Amino acid sequence: MKVLALLFLTFVLVKCVPAPSQYTTKYDNIDLNQILKSDRLLRNYINCLLEKGKCSPDGEELKSHIEDALLTSCQKCSEKQRNGSKTIVRFLLKNKRDWWNELEAKYDPSGSYKTKYAEELKAEGIEI
Repeated sequence: MKVLALLFLTFVLVKCVPAPSQYTTKYDNIDLNQILKSDRLLRNYINCLLEKGKCSPDGEELKSHIEDALLTSCQKCSEKQRNGSKTIVRFLLKNKRDWWNELEAKYDPSGSYKTKYAEELKAEGIEI
């Protein structure tokens, strides 16, 4: 779940490019709040991740790394990317639960990530 958030953040705002030991920080200064304030922008990123729409170059980067980020607990993410992921997860769970559920169905159909990250998310004040 956190990974999904990280992915989403990574996907939505921290669009990552693979690097030897870390994703690119090229997009770390993206204003996540601007994206979260716009249903149109946010939905475009979600549709990209769900393969329901076109992806911007940064969305494509996010999509290409989301599964790795979930699998590795975002080990290649910068601190800013991790924090951004938490912001995105909180927002989606609180304000766009249906959209979160769509992402969860695609990236965590068995619920293994949800289980894996439940305690960590709870400690961060994120209720799933």
